[in-house]
Amino acid sequence: MTVILVLATFLVFIVLDYAMNRRKAMVTVPMEASQAAAVPALSGQAGDFVNGFHTPDNLSYHPGHAWLVRERKNVVRVGADEFAAALLGGIEKIELPKPGTWVRQGQKVLAFFRNGVKTEMVSPTEGEVMEVNAEALNNPAVVRQDPYGKGWLLSVHVPDEENTGRNLVPKGLIREWMGDAVERLYGMQPVLAGAVAADGGRPADDVFAALPEVDWKAATGEFFLTL
Repeated sequence: MTVILVLATFLVFIVLDYAMNRRKAMVTVPMEASQAAAVPALSGQAGDFVNGFHTPDNLSYHPGHAWLVRERKNVVRVGADEFAAALLGGIEKIELPKPGTWVRQGQKVLAFFRNGVKTEMVSPTEGEVMEVNAEALNNPAVVRQDPYGKGWLLSVHVPDEENTGRNLVPKGLIREWMGDAVERLYGMQPVLAGAVAADGGRPADDVFAALPEVDWKAATGEFFLTL
């Protein structure tokens, strides 16, 4: 009888242990999945298209057409939006601040060269440059080919994360802001309406390629807020 009670007690402990471990397995999230969810995918976003320009809705935008996205706590990634990339077109060289450089929001920190002419973009945030995209430096064309993915430009450490969104385009006004920029572009040069919509409503790879008379530096500077 004693042996039966001991066996029964042992069996109860086995069942309880199995049930508890099974419950833990059900609620535990694998580390890899958790880490992957923390880093946003930057390439191939569904997002919105505004007058043909891809404007992913998971990003934040500076009025000067730079974008940023939170990579992890106190770190953001920065790049040029597709509208800016189409205006830049066939750039031959990019200059970026070196890692360790402190940049301020609105400061001219991104430089692009085309036919020996330089145009600049401002930083959408304030913080210390952690990393620059070597691929974009070695192959500037990637900025136009994949502006939200391989064409990113900077990784910035932002100590004051709570104020990262200050002076950016409000989320609810992004479509209106981008639409206005495209209309202004058409207003500057009506023939650009055809260039922008050269492929089923999508922007041409190089908006100004067929318009050598246009002052590229002045046109980009107006939209990039660097004039």
